[in-house]
Amino acid sequence: MGGCLSKSNEEPMYRPCLGMGCCGSKMGRRTSSGRIVSLNNLVSIPNRITSNGKSKSSCIFTQQGRKGVNQDSMIVWEDFMSKDVTFCGVFDGHGPHGHLVSRKVRESLPVRLLSFVNSIQSKQNVSNKSDSQEADKKEEEEASEEEDKLKLLWEEAFLKAFSAMDKELRSHPNVECFCSGSTAVTIIKQGSNLFMGNIGDSRAILGSKDSDDSMVATQLTVDLKPDLPREAERIKQCKGRVFALEDEPEVPRVWLPYDNAPGLAMARAFGDFCLKDYGVISVPEFSHRVLTDRDQFIVLASDGVWDVLSNEEVVEVVASAPSRASAARLVVDSAAREWKLKYPTSKMDDCAVVCLFLDGKMDSDSSDYEEQGYYSSATNAVEESEESQVNAAEPCLQRNVTVRASTENSSFGNVNAEAINDVAEKEKTKEGEQNWSGLEGVTRVNSLVQLPRFSGENPKT
Repeated sequence: MGGCLSKSNEEPMYRPCLGMGCCGSKMGRRTSSGRIVSLNNLVSIPNRITSNGKSKSSCIFTQQGRKGVNQDSMIVWEDFMSKDVTFCGVFDGHGPHGHLVSRKVRESLPVRLLSFVNSIQSKQNVSNKSDSQEADKKEEEEASEEEDKLKLLWEEAFLKAFSAMDKELRSHPNVECFCSGSTAVTIIKQGSNLFMGNIGDSRAILGSKDSDDSMVATQLTVDLKPDLPREAERIKQCKGRVFALEDEPEVPRVWLPYDNAPGLAMARAFGDFCLKDYGVISVPEFSHRVLTDRDQFIVLASDGVWDVLSNEEVVEVVASAPSRASAARLVVDSAAREWKLKYPTSKMDDCAVVCLFLDGKMDSDSSDYEEQGYYSSATNAVEESEESQVNAAEPCLQRNVTVRASTENSSFGNVNAEAINDVAEKEKTKEGEQNWSGLEGVTRVNSLVQLPRFSGENPKT
């Protein structure tokens, strides 16, 4: 990932099209279950949820912050290409059109990923036909080879899908992405295999039981901040600059070579084409993990959650939720309370959470969401209203309040049924405890600062 360009830069330019097969075709891509998937029929696909609610094995919830329109999007798509495959994603938009970018990525990226993995599989099946007669020699070696092939399959599909998604955004006629973009933390669960593709600073964690049956948290993705050594080196090689402003020394940002703009607080993102020639890339960091029986659930969330809650706190909230269906909402509620306690003068960021339970089960108590069913229709209505105004005036950069790093101990309490309505008693966390992130535990909220797009002034280094 050392260069500025994607591994798949030599691929032909993709134009936005309804189907994810050949451009110009509206047929889309047929999955292994026989159904055809295109952007035309996404809303009718079963076991695919994009607004507050639950599915067979997951729950999702998002809440608008205090900065304007909710720019976070999320998705769970079960039976993604077969019965044992699930796709999950959280997308955090930023900039004037960030909400449109994140929703476009939510709709298009999974279909592109599905298209590429099917295409790669088809080519592999053709090339492996001649070797099928020698398939029964060494079972253990073959199992290992199959796992390696599966990993390479998904890695290639992730790289191609992310590249094609960014190219689609660049040529999109209705979404201006020059100074707008989105993060993406995405996972594919296929049997006991977990494949992850991540850009930006949204995060995925794993909740597992240790030998004493106590819950432990494992961070699955890296927060790709500009000050990570490998990210900073790439940006500098491409003549971009990385530094923090004097009034927010804890937030390193990416700047143009000769202008103090736009000040992007992440090293990888969809969109943000003003910085794509200066080191910001959309190449995902891909990783693979084999799940075990001790692994209980996966949580994906935007940085509005991780700015105020640690990995351990989020695992505690989910594990102690009175019902699985309420887990995602309780994480957002906990983050909202912590924002008020830690940063009472700051504007709370948007929060989006996906909780995927690895045993494939949800509890029978669904009243938690039946009572709040209006959220889904309300969310969809707001999205439709906003997306109808895509052709607005040329956007300008806006500044949001930035969260300062706190030197005081943070506090957090056990979450139970009563925690929904009030703040429970809080336990002190260990001083100096930090999350695995590009800022080594320091938080940040806003992705862009309000500076002129082209100031004409000499930059200060």
